[in-house]
Amino acid sequence: MATRHHIFVDATEDATAFTVDNLKRYKAVIFLSTTGTVLDDEQKRAFEQYIRAGGGYVGIHSASDTEYNWPWYGQLVGAYFKSHPEHLQQATITVEDTQHISTSMLPHTWNRTDEWYNFRSNPRSQVHVLLTLNEATYQGGTMGRDHPISWYHDFDGGHSWYTGMGHTEASFQEPLFQAHVWGGIIYAANLKEQP
Repeated sequence: MATRHHIFVDATEDATAFTVDNLKRYKAVIFLSTTGTVLDDEQKRAFEQYIRAGGGYVGIHSASDTEYNWPWYGQLVGAYFKSHPEHLQQATITVEDTQHISTSMLPHTWNRTDEWYNFRSNPRSQVHVLLTLNEATYQGGTMGRDHPISWYHDFDGGHSWYTGMGHTEASFQEPLFQAHVWGGIIYAANLKEQP
């Protein structure tokens, strides 16, 4: 995606990259299927400062299964992971916002196979929901009729975008899913138009 859109990306699992000076180099930071505790206290402070200075955050899939003991991060991502059905399943997604750059290309109802997350709380009151999951179309949903699966919000000076999808490698070969994620990156990086 970076090559196609002519953007520069550093991919790393090295948390020491989270310093105040280094993070200033980036328009957005992507937590791609992170899990558990990934940053120490100094790195957390640097990331908070980065967001407060207008930085962007993109969370994909298990980014919501990350940093449970850091309340600020929980607010940034929007909701924490609770559970998921044991197996991958096809389900129907409803597009709630057809105008956002990360959803404008999607059909009103979108059928996909993925690992479908239930969240500890419904983030709707704190975020702008983009996509909801229809629990009647698969087994194992626990959130009821209102099950957000992708959302965004301005938070603490920065921009946060999250999608609960993206468990499988195959997801990242799907043109619509790629476009969804790319739109989230554009929003989080606060780019006015696609480069």
